[in-house]
Amino acid sequence: MPFQLTSTAFTQGKPIPAAYTCTGRNISPPLAWSKAPAGTQSFALIVDDPDAPGGTWTHWVIYNIPSTEVGLAEGIQPVERLGNGSLNGKNSWGKVGYGGPCPPSGTHRYFFKFYALDGTLSLSSGATAAQLVQAMQGHTLATAELMGTYSK
Repeated sequence: MPFQLTSTAFTQGKPIPAAYTCTGRNISPPLAWSKAPAGTQSFALIVDDPDAPGGTWTHWVIYNIPSTEVGLAEGIQPVERLGNGSLNGKNSWGKVGYGGPCPPSGTHRYFFKFYALDGTLSLSSGATAAQLVQAMQGHTLATAELMGTYSK
């Protein structure tokens, strides 16, 4: 079985519950992963919406998640550094941490892109998705993806 990202809140291609959106509690959903490749030293996650009117909208950037972790609990705090050393980046609202789905109209797709990396990244907290993607170049061992939908 390949590297995999799952959630107990929603499954691939299905709606994301309102609790994890701007119309609900706006908290991050629980995530779990399995089958990380040998040599994984850290993980990173980018959550984005390619259907946003002005182009791809980033909802969450988190990185340097220790390789000993097997998931992210529901409601990860929007702080720069978590207790386990993980770092939150900035979303497209310019805020650190998770910002839930909040489409202006229609149904949008939200991609949870998860990366297994061969080391930890030399990025301070508050990095953007573009900065994270650049820092991961040449260090990605495997990727996994989970996509959910949401409409207001």
